[in-house]
Amino acid sequence: MDQLNPQPTPPSGAHGGVPTGAFDPWSFRDEAGVTGSDLVGYKVEATDGSIGKIDAHSHDVAASYLVVDTGVWIFGKKVMLPAGVVNRVDHDEQKVYVDRNKDQIKAAPEYDTDSHTDPAYRDKLGGYYGGMYDSAGPRL
Repeated sequence: MDQLNPQPTPPSGAHGGVPTGAFDPWSFRDEAGVTGSDLVGYKVEATDGSIGKIDAHSHDVAASYLVVDTGVWIFGKKVMLPAGVVNRVDHDEQKVYVDRNKDQIKAAPEYDTDSHTDPAYRDKLGGYYGGMYDSAGPRL
């Protein structure tokens, strides 16, 4: 970070930034640095700290997501994050940074392995995360 640019400079190996255009919950941002990467095992960082490790992910067109094993943070539960919340990936540190805080993630519709591909669940989850987003970025 410098005096002329108040935004921190991502470390080497990191990609990301503010999304361009409308928020699309089910697509990774082009600038996030995800394309073709196997993210299983990467740590996930919310805006206010670590939330766990990626257990599974999808690169399906218009249906991409991460499943995060939260470990002790939410008593061993898993959460599903739509791809659109991924801000950047640091492949050197094996970390994925999302643009939501822990409380927002914790309050999201609960992940269910049996219904995570159900269109109604995806609409609900995408609406939840999209509802806290405007043209200036996520409302934290």
